[in-house]
Amino acid sequence: MLKQIEGSLGVAEAVALCRPGVVCAYPISPQTHIVENVGKFVKTGTLKDCDFLNVESEFSAMSVAIGSSVGGARTYTATASQGLLFMTEGIYSASGLGLPIVMTVASRAIGGPINIWNDHSDSLSQRDSGWLQLFCESNQDAVDTHIMAFKIAEKVGLPVMVCMDGFVLTHAFERLDIPDQETVDKFLGEYEPKEYLTPKDPVSIGAMVGPEAFTEVRFLQQRKMAKALKVIEEVTEEYRALTGSKSGGILDCYNCENADLKIIIMGSTVGTAKDEIDRLKAQGINVGIISLKSFRPFPYEKLAEAIGNTKQVICLERAFSFGARGIICPEVKRAMEGKNCDIKTVVAGLGGRPIFGTTINGIVKDALAGKFTEEFTWFDIDSNVLNGYTQKAEGITFPQGPLGQSVLEDSVKG
Repeated sequence: MLKQIEGSLGVAEAVALCRPGVVCAYPISPQTHIVENVGKFVKTGTLKDCDFLNVESEFSAMSVAIGSSVGGARTYTATASQGLLFMTEGIYSASGLGLPIVMTVASRAIGGPINIWNDHSDSLSQRDSGWLQLFCESNQDAVDTHIMAFKIAEKVGLPVMVCMDGFVLTHAFERLDIPDQETVDKFLGEYEPKEYLTPKDPVSIGAMVGPEAFTEVRFLQQRKMAKALKVIEEVTEEYRALTGSKSGGILDCYNCENADLKIIIMGSTVGTAKDEIDRLKAQGINVGIISLKSFRPFPYEKLAEAIGNTKQVICLERAFSFGARGIICPEVKRAMEGKNCDIKTVVAGLGGRPIFGTTINGIVKDALAGKFTEEFTWFDIDSNVLNGYTQKAEGITFPQGPLGQSVLEDSVKG
């Protein structure tokens, strides 16, 4: 059914259609509207046979999610930013125990300083936690991906983060196609937990594992991750055939055939980039967009196929690794190891700074002109803001325009 609604409400409706048995949540912007609306569905009886638990912290939310999943209930929660960090201990426990929890991460910058706007520093901080991480480029993508996430989690035996850009998607109103209950029931089926606590078959879950078996546990967890790539594709194909949706999958290519340059992007920036790429194409500039949907597990082979023989690739990243460089770029380099391909990181859009069509245009033209001479470049630095501090504190002035890593290093030496 087509509805003109907020992204958060669309996700809440999608979650309710999946008939979770337990939803636990603690409010933190920008995910609050999602769980508020799920709570309303429980209270009004729209979502039946579901316990909605208000808890006192994000750590409690994940603890409840672990307990309910171990108890055999289909389980959902949501968080963002510092809330995600507060959950971290439980996040690792959930994946280590193989629990099929689905969690929305309404991606938001991590403080300090405090910043409530979107980038990917929160979700990417948990990239080694053992959760699948699926990124959404639109609210329709988010609606469909949440429904698929439950099936993926339950087939693989690992939890799934569905990452959607905070405010940019969660608070945007647009037309969404929400499937009906019969379609979702047919797609998901009745929940049948594989490993859970029951008096009929007593076991211990979460017991201590010593050196004699811990490596094997991690091996099996990594094996599930590898299996997940195929499962994501199978579940996406099944969902698309049932609903006619174009959402989900591991990655998506746009205008990639014979492109002189390909830009790899995660999240809502993909839509902006596609519009600008269309304008550039009309000028005779051929640029492809690779929307990376699955960051964990990382689709090395599929990404290498998507890049193909393209000689120049830009990873547009909305987060980075302090003391190192990009986060996406090293993975892309592994995918293209041994191939003649120049791969670089461009960081933009931190802390909610908008990425406009002009931003994409500037990145494309600088890349094709060979101006990105270093592996890592800060693209949308405001030199006035930056120099307002460095001139007074250090006597250093940074130039206008993109700043490469060497500029940073030279300023430290100076």
